[in-house]
Amino acid sequence: MGRRTAWWRAVCRVAVVTAVLCGSGAGAGVPPAVAAPAPTPYGFSPDATTVPGVASTADAARLEPGRAYRSSLPVSTDVYYRLDLDGTSTAYVSATAVPPADATVSASDGLRVSVQDADGGSCSFETETFGGGSSPRPLTAVAMRERSGDRTRCAEAGTYYVVVERVGTPAVGDVAWDLELAAFAEPPLEEAAPTDAPESGDPGSPAPLTGEAVRRDGGAGFTSAVSLGQGVWRSDLQPGGTVFYRVPVDWGERLDATAELAGSGEGSRVVVGALELSVHNPVRAPLDDASLNYNGSQRSASLDPLPPAAYENRFGNGDRVTGMRFGGSYYLVVHLSAQVAERFGDGPFALTLRVRVEGPARSGPAYDGRFRPQDVFASPGGVGELGGVPSGGGGGAGDDDALMTVLAVSGIGGGTVIVATLAVWTVAGRRRVL
Repeated sequence: MGRRTAWWRAVCRVAVVTAVLCGSGAGAGVPPAVAAPAPTPYGFSPDATTVPGVASTADAARLEPGRAYRSSLPVSTDVYYRLDLDGTSTAYVSATAVPPADATVSASDGLRVSVQDADGGSCSFETETFGGGSSPRPLTAVAMRERSGDRTRCAEAGTYYVVVERVGTPAVGDVAWDLELAAFAEPPLEEAAPTDAPESGDPGSPAPLTGEAVRRDGGAGFTSAVSLGQGVWRSDLQPGGTVFYRVPVDWGERLDATAELAGSGEGSRVVVGALELSVHNPVRAPLDDASLNYNGSQRSASLDPLPPAAYENRFGNGDRVTGMRFGGSYYLVVHLSAQVAERFGDGPFALTLRVRVEGPARSGPAYDGRFRPQDVFASPGGVGELGGVPSGGGGGAGDDDALMTVLAVSGIGGGTVIVATLAVWTVAGRRRVL
């Protein structure tokens, strides 16, 4: 009875979406853009626990790996949080700062995140700034406690502290920024791994994918990031808006992406850093970014080539290499500067993403334990076993998602064929009931 209910739920969902698509206008590859409400500054995790950021270690709230938290980042005060760590796992803490949409920021403004031991010694830190676009947007930095054979600091089990602070010069009337924190734990390997980064050479930038774009609007944050595979994808952005996509990348695979901003039909002086495309790994650490200037004509920006995902990358040099240390969910984040509205109107503006995932997938290393959380990392068996990604089996939400994916990729032009196919599925469903 449960399988029959799941089947009919999936059929009904397909029927509803098919009806919407078929009524959207004949012959149009992509529905016309319509005015939308102001973009959401950031979509916080619905499961986030609110914790205070305090000015000393004495009352620091504990962050538990595998969970997300919501807090606040003052204008000029460092805030502290606590980690209780074992002596074997690698811990990561990401901090996403969200300034108000109307905040005034400069290129050098941003945030710094660090992990310190109980004696105030630094385990690691990272600083991220807004850069040349100077447009307020969600900004993410990640610090970690990583056990290393060549250093004794931060190698022991015990209490550690996460420190989050703002960098740059506060503007007049500046206020606190919202903050999302997420903690992750990577277990140790069952056996020691090579400590040399793989010699992959310069893979070069492959030609961007071609073909008809499929509409896929992005999510408002990391938790709500919309899943993408290899392909050409289309969305609309409003000035000041940021969208998040999630791309499964298996061990041994590499990710390439290009963002294109369509012409507005109007010429004007250039908006510097009008669009920014960045890529983040499963613990949300930024690996690379590319930006484009915009004068009303179509422009594109591509990420630099990333190496295939491999455990040994952590022993390499530079964020683009060391960050490709796991298989799992990688994030593409796209921001359209608020200044675009001052020169070219409120939009929306057409965005095209060309995403390529290539390379021979392989098994990951054998870990002595589980990642926390598990759902954003690839298991040793591959991306197909990621939490939240259907891996087969009968009935339930996995079937719903598979049917919806078929519908999305088929596009509006295939509406008639889908309706005919739906009729066949309906008959088949009735036979199962009988």
